[in-house]
Amino acid sequence: MSCFVRPLAASFAALSIVSSAPVLGACGAAFCTVNTSSSVLDAPTEGQTRVDLRFEFIDQNQPRSGSRDVSVGEISSHHDEVRTINRNLIASVDHTFAGGWQFGVTVPLIDRSHRHIHNHHHDGEVLHFNDKWDFTELGDLRVKIGRTVLRDPQQQLGLSVGLTLPTGRTDVTNDDGDEAERSLQPGTGTTDLLLGAHWRRRLNQGGATWVSVAARLATGEHDDYRPGHRLQFDFGYEHALTPRLTLPVQMNVLLAARDQGKQAEPEDSGLQSIGLSPGLMFEAGGGLQFYGFYQRPLYQHVHGVQLTAHWSAVVGASFRF
Repeated sequence: MSCFVRPLAASFAALSIVSSAPVLGACGAAFCTVNTSSSVLDAPTEGQTRVDLRFEFIDQNQPRSGSRDVSVGEISSHHDEVRTINRNLIASVDHTFAGGWQFGVTVPLIDRSHRHIHNHHHDGEVLHFNDKWDFTELGDLRVKIGRTVLRDPQQQLGLSVGLTLPTGRTDVTNDDGDEAERSLQPGTGTTDLLLGAHWRRRLNQGGATWVSVAARLATGEHDDYRPGHRLQFDFGYEHALTPRLTLPVQMNVLLAARDQGKQAEPEDSGLQSIGLSPGLMFEAGGGLQFYGFYQRPLYQHVHGVQLTAHWSAVVGASFRF
């Protein structure tokens, strides 16, 4: 590989600042905001490849308006959202090259079930229909390049840029042939720009503290749908109990703008949230690491009526070689 191509390819991974940038709408389609990227869970080593597989479970069974919980149908709408269960399997591969450059690819597999009540007005009557979707589909592929610009035994500072590619379907239907709402689909249909930065510092007692920021910016629209821009801040602390066992805790802050377009639901999209995510990490040896996190929302404010979760969970494993 030439001297030019090598660092360019390498950089596509530096900083998976947010392992899965969340996607939330009235339907409750979501990825968990817990950050398990290589840049924050462990300091990348030159010449090293990291393969990561994580499973997320988010049961969004609580309609919410503003900052309060509401019951199903309490606020009149064309659709009364009932429940969405997200089971996401996310595979990531990144490699660190000389000079701190990284290249990374992330592929999500989305297993999603959704139910809402469709209120149809006909001849002065309101007819209620239970609509359901249940699908397993690949989502949008993410690629990133980045570089650790400050490499020190005690601290690292990195920057990244990447793209979310429109590989996920936007036309999934249910058994009746009805297409799911665009915010529920496994793909957005748009190419989005990803920007990120992170700082990590090792502590004398063996733990670490870190901060990251990531933005996802839609660069266009697809079939009259444009996802809202998203900005996420993550703050983390890790306390080493033993050389192999670590207790991490994160605070994940998300600011999401409203979706736009004729196929969007701008009145029922966009939010601000803060989540607390304690966890456990275990170094099994030979480059194998296991981790798990439990996320609890501390604050949630949504526009319109949207489905939210009282908790979510992430478990995963990574292998470095």
